Amino acid sequence: MVRFDMEFATSSVKLWPPSQSTRIKLVDRMTKNLVTPSIWSRKYGLLSQKEAEEDAKQIEDAAFAAANQQFTKEPDGDGSSAVQFYAKESSRLMIEVIKRGPVTKADREPILDKIKEYDEATFDISGEPRKLIDSGDAEKLLKRLTEPGKKYTKICFSNTSFSKDAALVAQPILSSIKDQLTEVDLSDFVAGRPEEEALEVMNIFSLALEGSKLNYLNLSNNALGEKGIRAFGALLKSQHNLEELYLMNDGISEEAAMAVSELIPSTDKVRVLQFHNNMTGDEGAMAISKMVKNSPLLENFRCSSTRIESEGGIALAQALGTCTHLKKLDLRDNIFGVDAGLALSKVLSAFSDLTEIYLSYLNLEDKGSTALANALKESAPSLEILDIAGNEITAKAAPALATCIASKQFLAKLNLAENELKDEGAILIAKALEEGHGQLCEVDMSTNLIRRAGARCLAQALVSKPGLTLLNINGNYISDEGIDEVKDVFKNFPRVLGPLDENDPEGEDYDEEEEEQGGADDHDLESKLKGLEIKHDE
Repeated sequence: MVRFDMEFATSSVKLWPPSQSTRIKLVDRMTKNLVTPSIWSRKYGLLSQKEAEEDAKQIEDAAFAAANQQFTKEPDGDGSSAVQFYAKESSRLMIEVIKRGPVTKADREPILDKIKEYDEATFDISGEPRKLIDSGDAEKLLKRLTEPGKKYTKICFSNTSFSKDAALVAQPILSSIKDQLTEVDLSDFVAGRPEEEALEVMNIFSLALEGSKLNYLNLSNNALGEKGIRAFGALLKSQHNLEELYLMNDGISEEAAMAVSELIPSTDKVRVLQFHNNMTGDEGAMAISKMVKNSPLLENFRCSSTRIESEGGIALAQALGTCTHLKKLDLRDNIFGVDAGLALSKVLSAFSDLTEIYLSYLNLEDKGSTALANALKESAPSLEILDIAGNEITAKAAPALATCIASKQFLAKLNLAENELKDEGAILIAKALEEGHGQLCEVDMSTNLIRRAGARCLAQALVSKPGLTLLNINGNYISDEGIDEVKDVFKNFPRVLGPLDENDPEGEDYDEEEEEQGGADDHDLESKLKGLEIKHDE
């Protein structure tokens, strides 16, 4: 059996990413393994040296790209998990190649098979597996862009890896058709290239497309940073008609955000603006907020997982006040805090068209959450998704949340997971959902210190909803008897009820007073709370 030497991959690299010399050594090691006789090769056949070299390069590139994605999910880590993933993925892919055995040239996937034409206007070379594009590949692939009778307006080069030579082949071709292009997707198109080469490729594409009149531009997943943003400077500075701009997972730091704001001449037509998974911080948020303020037509704004704290959150909230057409707002996984939550609550009344709002993991606490719930109650009549998980919300904020939820009769998804609503809050939320809410699909109340009474009320309130596909109350303090009750309520719809295997029937006592009283009776608690009034809008 062929064994991949994982020690080589892990001991040579202490932090991510590995050096170019390390990557070359790994390719050489895999090539040697692929041409070494073994029980596998006797069964499936032995690869030639040339074929092994080609396969090893593709394996390493795919493993590097996958591991790089792994690393971006843990930006504060030391890279060790990415290195381990890189080694395991390389080993897995190499074994797949060995089991596949030698492939004749005629049977190999032609580069032209990468082209997907969904319609006459779209030229798309994305897809699996990722393909390293060299000058020869580029010539074959992109030749179709200039064929007589073809008039592509949309191009997608995502999930590829262009070399500098390939970019130079692409440059005159793209320049010749740039006036007809309206949508360009260059996301994840330099994977695995050394930084210097990647920046050169970006600059070449930027110059080729300079002056085009795009309404859609996607530069996501390229680890741009400020250098990358400025490499695309010629293209960005020439765009006056952008309606959609995507810069997700691009290493958008404070300086990079400032560069974006500086380079793009106008955002007055922008409807979609997305900055997910960057390291923007407060100063970067200030730059983004200027763009937002000058985007009066903005409908979809995503600035999640960007390390923005209170000052930046307040600036963004104030800027959003000019975006009266907003339909989708995603600010998840930042460090806003209460003050930014209060600032956002002051502008929510402007969003009468809002259908989706994602405010999870923002440290809003009770004060910020209550203010936002009260503001939402008076706006967004057609709200379909409300996500406010992981904000340290207790039962104190539950009345405001319940009143808000009761008023949202078009609600399809409600996420209140990872808070501290306990039974008091859960019963109020259940009461708010009892009437109407015929479009409700998913409710997540997991990890909320809920016990038997709260779980029972939620189950009884939701079981009759015709479109319900998921009730998640896992990770709570529901007793074995309570779990049996909930399962009995959903006995005719068992697939709707999420898993309950992480509940802790023992639980923790809620507070010192409850400990002294020996714990409140579940039915007592339920009956007391049933007397509370939840206002449903007429």
